[in-house]
Amino acid sequence: MLVLVAPGQGAQTPGFLTPWLELPGAADRLAAWSDAIGLDLVHYGTKADADDIRDTAVAQPLLVAAGLLSAAALGQTAPDAVAGHSVGEFTAAVLAGVLDDTAALKLVRTRGLAMAEAAAIAPTGMSALLGGDPEVTVPHLEKLGLTPANVNGAGQIVAAGTLEQLAALEADKPEGVRRVVALKVAGAFHTHHMAPAVATLEQAARELSPADPTVPYVSNKDGQAVATGAEVLARLVGQVANPVRWDLCMETFQARGATALIEVCPGGTLTGLAKRALPGVATVALKTPDDLDAARTLVAEHTAV
Repeated sequence: MLVLVAPGQGAQTPGFLTPWLELPGAADRLAAWSDAIGLDLVHYGTKADADDIRDTAVAQPLLVAAGLLSAAALGQTAPDAVAGHSVGEFTAAVLAGVLDDTAALKLVRTRGLAMAEAAAIAPTGMSALLGGDPEVTVPHLEKLGLTPANVNGAGQIVAAGTLEQLAALEADKPEGVRRVVALKVAGAFHTHHMAPAVATLEQAARELSPADPTVPYVSNKDGQAVATGAEVLARLVGQVANPVRWDLCMETFQARGATALIEVCPGGTLTGLAKRALPGVATVALKTPDDLDAARTLVAEHTAV
C-alpha cells in the first residue's frame, strides 16, 4: 500500500530545483507555469537566495511546482492514498485529480499573496518543538498565547504566534522539550492570524470546478479521506487558518495498511516523521533526480498489480 505525500513551507532551499531542470521537458513545463501565475519559478528555484524564497508569496507556488515536477518525473504511479502538509495539500489535490496543475498553481499563488499580506499585519512566526509530551506541551503553548499550528506526530509540534510570544517560549520551554527551532516561514500560518487570507481564497475558489478524487485524498484537517472535490476545495481554503494535524494523517496511513511512502520534492521532512511514527514503512524522499530510481523500485514493490 503506497502513499504519496507532499511537503509544506520551510522545505525549500536555495537552488533545489536546479538538477530537476535537466530532465526532458522540465524547463518548458516550469516556464509555462511561470507565465500562468506571473512568477519566475525558474529563477526562484535555481538562483534566488534563502531570503527570497522564504517569502510566502514565492515559497508556496515554488513548492507546489517542485512537487508536481518531481511527481511527473517519477512516471505513472498508482498510489493508494495521497496527502500534503499545509501547502503540500495543493500538490496532493493535483495528484488526486481534483484540480489541474495550472488551476492549483494559480490558487496557490493567490494563497501565498493573501497569507503574506495577512502576515504583514503583525510580526509573527513559527517554531518547532522537538521532544515533549503533547498533553504537556499544548496547554503550555496556550498559556503563552501560542497556537499548536502543526501537530506533526513523532514528538514534534510547531507553535505559531507573535515574535514576542515565540521569544517567551524560548525562555520557558514546556517540560520535556529538548529544543525550540525557528522555522523558515514569514508568518503564523494555520492560526487566527491568517483569517484575512481565508476570505480572499474563498472568492478565488468560487471560480473553480473541482473533480472528485480518483484516489483517496487524506486531509490534514482531521486525517480523514475526503470523498468529493468540493469538500477538498473547501478544506484547502479553510486550512489556512486552522491547525495541521499531520499526526492524524499518519494514523490513517497506518490504519489503511501503508507499507511504503514517497515524498515528492523537496522531500525529507515528512519521510523523517514517517521513519519515527510509522516503523516498518519503507520511505523514499525525492530530493534530486538521483532519487527517482529508488522511488520507482518502491512503486513497483508496493502497488497492486
